[in-house]
Amino acid sequence: MFPFQQVIPMILATLAGALADPLFWVVVMLVALQYRRMAAVRRVFFGEAALGGVWRETALASAYGLGGGFLGSLVIVLVGLTLSGSGLIYLWPVAILLMLINARFLCFAYAGGVLALANLFFGFPEVNIAQVLALVAVLHMVESLLILAGGHLGAVPAYFRAPGGRVVGGFTLQRFWPIPIAALAVVGPVAVQHGVAMPEWWPLFKPDVPGNPAELTYALVPVVAGLGYGDLAVSRRPAAKSRLSALYLGTYSLLLLLLAYWSQHHRALAFLAALFSPLGHELVIYAGKRGEFRRSPLYVPPERGVGVLDVIPEAPAYRAGLRPGDVLLAVNQQPVNSRRELEEALAWAWGPVEVEFLHGSGRAYRREVVSWRHKGQPFGLLPVPEGYEEEVMDVSTAGPLWRWWSGFWRRLKGS
Repeated sequence: MFPFQQVIPMILATLAGALADPLFWVVVMLVALQYRRMAAVRRVFFGEAALGGVWRETALASAYGLGGGFLGSLVIVLVGLTLSGSGLIYLWPVAILLMLINARFLCFAYAGGVLALANLFFGFPEVNIAQVLALVAVLHMVESLLILAGGHLGAVPAYFRAPGGRVVGGFTLQRFWPIPIAALAVVGPVAVQHGVAMPEWWPLFKPDVPGNPAELTYALVPVVAGLGYGDLAVSRRPAAKSRLSALYLGTYSLLLLLLAYWSQHHRALAFLAALFSPLGHELVIYAGKRGEFRRSPLYVPPERGVGVLDVIPEAPAYRAGLRPGDVLLAVNQQPVNSRRELEEALAWAWGPVEVEFLHGSGRAYRREVVSWRHKGQPFGLLPVPEGYEEEVMDVSTAGPLWRWWSGFWRRLKGS
């Protein structure tokens, strides 16, 4: 039996030590800046009143990050994944260089794959392929759980240009989490009187240090990391899309962890694992985006009324019961069938405002009355695009190096 009762308190104590690390709070501040940027995007759509809640979002993300860090630490200890000799020092520099090509390459899935392939072909750098790829797998496993729990929270409304040129409504899903992790490190072949006796099968991932793994002494050390999630929801609700993304990413992480384990015993599987790390991650992204645009978009103009893309929480529209996906039919008994008609109806509305709308997937008819001060207070409703809007969100993630090369190639072809 695995000694969970002894290991869990040690993990919690190590995570508490990570919280005392100034680096953790630096990551928290970086996360706060990301949520402030997202709030600014919402302000573009809804106005000044929509900006706020940045510290609440940051605190919530930190709480999720603590939970994810604990689960990740438990998996690391369970499989015996150590950082000693893993080549972790190379991951960040390679990831930053890859980011110059494409922003989404700032991910250990790509850097880990590049390092593993370089080691297999050239023998440099000296990294433990199984440990590097297993670390990538565990981090993505934690990310999939965080996406499942809260990937849809704080979804930002946006207009997108579909492959056929049509402008559709949707949401950008962006979450960031500061992650404290209790990682294993080999101390050495030193006898410890009050250590924890591990099972005979442990560790599954053999450390890249001299000596019999069963006779080595291991210690838990705090490590601070940050995880991010970016996606878009056009043909699914944000909650449904985040669940699907979590399923894809969780499956990828489990397969990569298995391949990393088997790579210790078969060199051919080491090549397969090294290739699967970046290519499998690309497949996850491709399946998510292609599947989203191949389905019928949800947030497009209805045959009658004005489709609702999003509403500000606690705004008059929200208090009236309007939610994303509803169809607004009339304001103060005046029918509205376009954004312009909605703006005109709201311009003449004050005091008690009566709205008629179709609510929910079943399109139940509702009539509600809500008070609205009007001056200085937005009604809090963002309609779906009508298809001709010029300002759309750019979903490209090309990095500066790739943009420079693309521009250079176009100029070369033009000459």
